[in-house]
Amino acid sequence: QVQLVESGGGLVQAGGSLRLSCAASGSILSINVMGWYRQAPGKTRELVAALTGGSSTNYADSVKGRFTISRDNANNTVYLQMNSLKPEDTAVYLCNADVWSGTYLRKSRRGYWGQGTQVTVSS
Repeated sequence: QVQLVESGGGLVQAGGSLRLSCAASGSILSINVMGWYRQAPGKTRELVAALTGGSSTNYADSVKGRFTISRDNANNTVYLQMNSLKPEDTAVYLCNADVWSGTYLRKSRRGYWGQGTQVTVSS
């Protein structure tokens, strides 16, 4: 079993910064893509940023130039540095990881989600 635990959310004024962390633990063999999604009330979940093991990144247009995703492969942790925050960035931010787990003789691959962390940006 694999668990993702997020931290770093909170309340910040517009123009401020926050850094989110997501640590994966359990019987992990390798992690392909790690990323962040967000879901605001009444809206569908959307991709914010994703990072492959090979360091390729993908950002939503709305966060390009303001958010930076990074990864510590040795510790199975992904970060999201969020700068110049806007009220429209307010949402629950969820970590996602595409994980190979188990043993090398008996492995499986699936996506896992964290429990989410609230980010609120006041105007």
